[in-house]
Amino acid sequence: MKKMSRAALVGAAAVSSVVLVSAPAFAHVSVQPEGAAAKGGYAVVDFKVPNERDNAATTKLEVNFPTDHPLASVMPQPIPGWKAEVTKSKLDKPLEMHGEKITEAVSKVTWTATGSGADKGVQPGYFQKFPVSIGALPTDADELVFKAIQTYSNKEVVRWIEPQQEGQEEPENPAPVLALTAAADDEHGASGASGASDDDHGDDKEATAASTSSSDGSDSDTTARVLGIVGIVVGAAGVAFGVLAGRRRTAS
Repeated sequence: MKKMSRAALVGAAAVSSVVLVSAPAFAHVSVQPEGAAAKGGYAVVDFKVPNERDNAATTKLEVNFPTDHPLASVMPQPIPGWKAEVTKSKLDKPLEMHGEKITEAVSKVTWTATGSGADKGVQPGYFQKFPVSIGALPTDADELVFKAIQTYSNKEVVRWIEPQQEGQEEPENPAPVLALTAAADDEHGASGASGASDDDHGDDKEATAASTSSSDGSDSDTTARVLGIVGIVVGAAGVAFGVLAGRRRTAS
């Protein structure tokens, strides 16, 4: 019994240690679009920042934008209690947007908690979303990798900058990754296909209407025939009744 108790305690300790070690991996800085992030288009994305500490608040977030696929338009949404600062850098190769050449792009956005007191920043047990409008999204990439740096009120800094390697486990501090969907042109193509389908449905509707009209005409003809036959039967009955009545009179 003692051996079993010791084994149970060891197993429980091992399980608890796994839970404690793996739990923080579920609460890292991430990025998700509000809707779809289509290639070549614009999107609003949310950088979600959870507080992983029990005794400190998150007071600063720095998000570095990808340099291999620079974004010319980056506009953070105002957040009460936070100040946003957008940093731009010159591009080695200018971008073309709406017929104009862009020589610089946003390289970093930094949010800093304002005010004072115990409620400043993201408190323990809470998370905060930082919405940003970005574009135009690249057409030659399936995802965008951002590097985020999270600073706590106790001066601790956590760097979410490790890329995810294909076929390997998630790193301890993974960088936020934004998945891109099919280009808007492809979606319009699908819409066009839908339009063609609507035309087909229109033809079907016309055929249905013609069929209905034909059916109504057929029903009318059938009704007329039935009424004609009924009339003939009634007329014949009347003639027969008259003949019988004449015979009775003659006989009497």
